[in-house]
Amino acid sequence: MTTPPGTTQATDKSLEAMRKFAETYAQRTGTYFCTDLGVTAVVVEGLAKHKDDLGAPLCPCRHYEDKEAEAAAAFWNCPCVPMRERKECHCMLFLTPDNDFAGSEQTITTEQIRSTTNAHQ
Repeated sequence: MTTPPGTTQATDKSLEAMRKFAETYAQRTGTYFCTDLGVTAVVVEGLAKHKDDLGAPLCPCRHYEDKEAEAAAAFWNCPCVPMRERKECHCMLFLTPDNDFAGSEQTITTEQIRSTTNAHQ
């Protein structure tokens, strides 16, 4: 299911898929969410929205001239190549323990995401 153009939030299905992915990936890679879970919420929402709109979780923290082409190329689809190769996450979604902004959480609830992203509508 795609969201109508101009819709600012992801579908519940995509949001849940991206939330579960983020938790599993953080645990598998030994990375942590930002100390400010609001950052995590906005990034997960952005990934889910791109999954709805583009069919792929394109990094929401970069500017693209052509989002469809970038999603098809897959370099910036989460987890992006820099994250997979060097554990470098531009979005601050997956942070190594030595990062000053790394928190202690590897989980986030749908309610935490929606309460943060609803506040920014």
